[in-house]
Parts: sequence; structure tokens; C-alpha cells
Amino acid sequence: MRIISFVVLALLMLSCKNEQKPKVVSNSEVEVAKDSLIYPEEKYFKSLRQVTFGGDNAEAYWSFDDKQLVFQSNYTKWNVGCDQMFLMNADENFKNSMPPMISTGKGRTTCAYFLPDNKHIIYASTHLVDEECPEVPLRKNGKYIWPVYDSFDIFVADLEGNIVKQLTNEVGYDAEPTVSPKGDKIVFTSTRSGDLELYTMNIDGTDVKQITDELGYDGGAFFSPDGTKIIFRSSRPKTEEEIKAYKDLLAEGLVEPTEMELYICNADGSDLRQLTDLGNANWSPFFHPSGKKILFSSNFEAERGFPFNLYLIDIDGKNLERVTHGETFDAFPVFSNDGKKLAFSSNRNNGGGRDTNLFIAEWQD
Repeated sequence: MRIISFVVLALLMLSCKNEQKPKVVSNSEVEVAKDSLIYPEEKYFKSLRQVTFGGDNAEAYWSFDDKQLVFQSNYTKWNVGCDQMFLMNADENFKNSMPPMISTGKGRTTCAYFLPDNKHIIYASTHLVDEECPEVPLRKNGKYIWPVYDSFDIFVADLEGNIVKQLTNEVGYDAEPTVSPKGDKIVFTSTRSGDLELYTMNIDGTDVKQITDELGYDGGAFFSPDGTKIIFRSSRPKTEEEIKAYKDLLAEGLVEPTEMELYICNADGSDLRQLTDLGNANWSPFFHPSGKKILFSSNFEAERGFPFNLYLIDIDGKNLERVTHGETFDAFPVFSNDGKKLAFSSNRNNGGGRDTNLFIAEWQD
């Protein structure tokens, strides 16, 4: 699932003591406070502001009119025991306040996304099977793992938190839904075939079609701005040993996400090709507003598993470029629909603690 467990592993392996000093601008530049959150090399950020100030906060997705965002948080001061969905206006921050929760507060939720009417969201939740937070295993046999809860289904809710429709009811994991900018299709990950594959459906849940069919964890998918392509991450085991390890874990409802590459295909699954071949974990991809580049998170330059930083790459796999320059964790980049803002999650400015917060940057190409 598109969860923030990477953050937990980061904090077990690396402190924030060695993070770079924030940017200090000259008098000739636009005036920015000396404690700016932008690191010196981060040329794509015209400005950057922090939205949340505690807990693990991630996967902030914009409404179609860019006026609001929905995001997930496990911040205990907001009276939750595990990830729930929260709503915010695009100009808000929550240093001294709490946003409204728009999930049920039951079970565990993940991957909310606005529908085109800007009045409803979709998200996955485990609450139908168990109203309590499910257990979150982090390691098995010494390896870092993610749980793939077969209790996840996808729901539609209004912005008051009322569930108005259930979109999936198959046995197994149904989660990670995102909506095409065209407003007609949803792409999601499911185990209904026995493997973690990508599917599309209409926004009302009809016309479900499987679009990937190779062994491996296909997930975290997003449509291109024109709705014609899909970018996603995949584990794709190759050797007999890798295949056995993958199948054994999946049989227990687990996956190992430490080696993933990015793949791109047409919205119907045709013309599938591997986009990156970098090693380590390449994930949380999102299309640049031009539709010609992908912004994603990776630790391929790291020797010990961290840091994760954001990178740009052309959709033909060329011109790889580093975008952020932290020493811990930057991930979940999502452009606003007008292409002017970028929401992402980061460990920056957390005082060396365990918090992962939301940030919104003004983007400049």
C-alpha cells in the first residue's frame, strides 16, 4: 500500500543530525526568512511552507479545483490510533489546530483521493472487518516488510465523513485508488487474481479491468495529466529464490518493498515498459504537469537505505535529476492540477525526532 512505513525504518537507521543547513537568501532575492525550509540546491522550490507539525502525515492529494487537500495521519494528538483521513484548505496549516477527520475513525485507512465533483473522496479502509487498528508488522526474518491487509476495500465518502458507497467487495486487498485527471477512471491495486495487480474501473465502480498480469507487487499508480498513461512501482521478482520469497510473504499478507522500480504503460495496460533501473527502492511516482517527466522518491544513491530524495526523470528514462537534497526522507510528491504547487512529505524540520510532516512548495521549472 502507499503507506509511510518507510519513515519508521528511516528513523531506526538514521538520525537528522547531519541534515543540511536551510537556505539563506541574498538581499537581491525575494525575501525569505533565514530559517527557510528550502535547502540550497533545491532550485525547483520558489517557496516552501510546512502544513503539519507532528505525527506521520502523508499522501496529500488535491481537489480538482485545487482549493482543498485530503491526507492521512496517525497523529495521536488528533485522537487516532492509526492512519485516518483529514481534510484541509490549501492555505491552511495545523501548528495550533486540528483538521476535520473525514474517515470513520474505525479500522485503518489509506490512499484517499478526490472525485471530480470536489464534494466526495474515495479511500480504502479495513473497518468492515475490524473497527480496531490492525497490527503493523515491520520486520520478518530480519527483513523490512509492509502488510497487505485483505480487509481493505474502497469506499466513497462525502466531505462530512459519511460513506455513501462501497466500490469494491471482492475477497482480498483492494486499495491504493487514484482518479484520472479526466475524471472518468480509477486505477487501484488488488489481490483478486491471487497476485498484486493493477485494475481500472469507472468512478462509479463499474467496468473493472485488469491491466497488469506479471508476478510482483504493482502499486502506487497514477494517471498522466491527459489520462492516457499510468505510472506505477513494482517489485517484479525474477529468480527462483526471489519468486519463492515473494509468494511466501504474499501468502501471509506481506510484501518486501526494499527493491522496486518504476513502470509506465498506457491506461489500458498496453505498451508496458520499465522506466527506471536504479536499484534499491524507487516509488511514489507522480507525473510532472507537462506529462513528459516523472517526479518520484528513491534511495538509489544511499549506501545504508537512506536518505530518500525526490528525482525527476523523462518518460523515456533519460535525464535523471535530483530535486531535493535532504539527509532523511522526502516522498509522496503530488502536483496541484494547475501545476503551480507541489505537496510532499518530509522529515525536514522535525528537530531530529520521528515526525513526518506535509509541506507545500511553489514549483518553478
